[in-house]
Amino acid sequence: MKVNYFKNRIAQIFWNGDNSLQFSSLRYLPRWVVIAIDLLLVVISFYISFLLLENINASLYSVLSIYQQALFFILVYLAFFFVFSTYSGLIRHSTFVDIFKIALACLSASVLIIIVNYSYDFLYDEKVFLMPFLIINTSITFASLLSFRVVVKRFYSFASQNKQKSYKVLIVGVDDESIALAKALKNSKSQNFNLAGFISFRKEHQRIKILGKPIIRYGNKFYEKIAPMKVSGLIIAGSQLSTTQKNELVDKALANHLKIFNVPEITQWSDQEDVSSKIKEIQIEDLLERDAIQLDDSQISSYLEDRIVLITGAAGSIGSEMVRQVSTYHPKCVLILDQAESPLYDLELELKDQFPNVAYQVVLADVRRKDRLEQIFKANKISVVFHAAAYKHVPMIEKNPKEAVCVNILGTVILADLSVKYGIDRFVMVSTDKAVNPTNVMGASKRAAEMYVQSLQQQAKTTTKFITTRFGNVLGSNGSVIPYFKKQIETGGPVTVTHQDIIRYFMTIPEACQLVLQAGTMGNGGEIFVFDMGKPVRIMDLAERMIKLSGFQPYEDIDIKIIGLRPGEKLFEELLSNTSTTLPTHHQKIMITIDSYLDYEIVMNHIHEITNAAINEDDVVVVSKIKLLVPEFISKNSVFELLDKELNL
Repeated sequence: MKVNYFKNRIAQIFWNGDNSLQFSSLRYLPRWVVIAIDLLLVVISFYISFLLLENINASLYSVLSIYQQALFFILVYLAFFFVFSTYSGLIRHSTFVDIFKIALACLSASVLIIIVNYSYDFLYDEKVFLMPFLIINTSITFASLLSFRVVVKRFYSFASQNKQKSYKVLIVGVDDESIALAKALKNSKSQNFNLAGFISFRKEHQRIKILGKPIIRYGNKFYEKIAPMKVSGLIIAGSQLSTTQKNELVDKALANHLKIFNVPEITQWSDQEDVSSKIKEIQIEDLLERDAIQLDDSQISSYLEDRIVLITGAAGSIGSEMVRQVSTYHPKCVLILDQAESPLYDLELELKDQFPNVAYQVVLADVRRKDRLEQIFKANKISVVFHAAAYKHVPMIEKNPKEAVCVNILGTVILADLSVKYGIDRFVMVSTDKAVNPTNVMGASKRAAEMYVQSLQQQAKTTTKFITTRFGNVLGSNGSVIPYFKKQIETGGPVTVTHQDIIRYFMTIPEACQLVLQAGTMGNGGEIFVFDMGKPVRIMDLAERMIKLSGFQPYEDIDIKIIGLRPGEKLFEELLSNTSTTLPTHHQKIMITIDSYLDYEIVMNHIHEITNAAINEDDVVVVSKIKLLVPEFISKNSVFELLDKELNL
């Protein structure tokens, strides 16, 4: 039974069901196997040494038989294998230390045998072992033990390369960051990337070599020069290239069917982590990144440090990042409020791990419930409110306008009124560029919320500073286009674009939240702050580039289909209305928009009518009431377009 078990076990380790070798999946050789193989090599080396002596007509001494001498050698070597632990390391990762151990074991065994040999000669005037035999045997034994480890290491490396795709790559740049990456790749265990050379943007580097690898100048004939090298990818290290340079490089590389990889700055590497695991295929988000934002931390700290801060919508993509960034300014306590139970719990676990010294209160609540919110304001001396809770999915809200009224409008009204009642210092509302000349219910509901806090600011009893921040699409946020395109590409397409000419502004989540924090330090209340969103991105170009970055060809491997604008969607978003003007601030990426505002009583009367319609009437009445409050709300691609004709909008 035991014999059959070992046979089956060996078969499982080295073979799979289709009769192919599985050496690469073997994690390591057990220590007893290493010792057994080493002892076998000792025996083989002994036999080879004996044959060599026979060929030169030399004979061993007759004190011990050939078998007794072989057994003595085995026991001596076995002892020193244990003394120096030659079996303890993983063979496939053998280093100079392991080689040194083998050398010491062989040398020590030889010295002991020589001592025994001459001691016997001193006592009995006769030698046991022939000295030339000892010298030959030591050399052959060391060579065989070393060769065994080299062969295993090479074989494992070959098997690993066959199992994992290996890329022949050029590293962009010749600075310290690039050279450090090259050295790390050279010492990498996984060998997923084979370095072919470096790319320089300067002519004087052409005749220089780094780590024995050539430097190729990037220019007009660059791709012709590297064609004979069979390069399959480029690695961009750190942030040495500007966004413009990176985009130009990526576009041309993709056109020449090369993979593009990114690796973070060397300061973000972990000594315990293989550098290959840090190298990732470049993502579209990496190409849309903008220059780093410079914040005035002292101003932000002055209104957050040692204060109680309430963040609504805290489990969402924007809200959760707001929580993380606020936590770095040493608040007294952060109230994280959301009605989504599971995401809120996940966020709580993350915060306990990342910010163990910050006090949090996890509040499961709905911004539509005034009684619940008032309990929270009563129980906590809140200084700052960041209001990020909102419904924001345009087509979904177009079908459910009553929900937009309840959450986006009434939720804001309730929070704003409680902030005034309980003397909150600052109320920072997260709005959207869709509130500008809105063409959908979602944007119009956010504009109505803006109008309410602006009018409330003008009330004599109001001491709270109401600050509104307005920005466009956020990369990676829930429901944004990039994750949607990624899913479509993963399933083989087609990628769906609503219109060939549609464009959008994009901003990263951390950048948006940083600007919200900074805007919270500005103004006397009532202002709407708009952010510099950079250049707009054509969504068709975005789709084509994402397909190329995934290793496919647009329209060949993965198709792009135009499906028509969705309800409420427009071709381009605006940050300013037709009647707005802007003023600069001390931060170059933040401007103040000057909008006219209505009297509080007028806004309040409209909101009462909108609320009553949401409770008692159908969606058409609700939307018509919103249009009366927000006259610039002109529906597009929506069933509510008829209302604009009726209202002569």
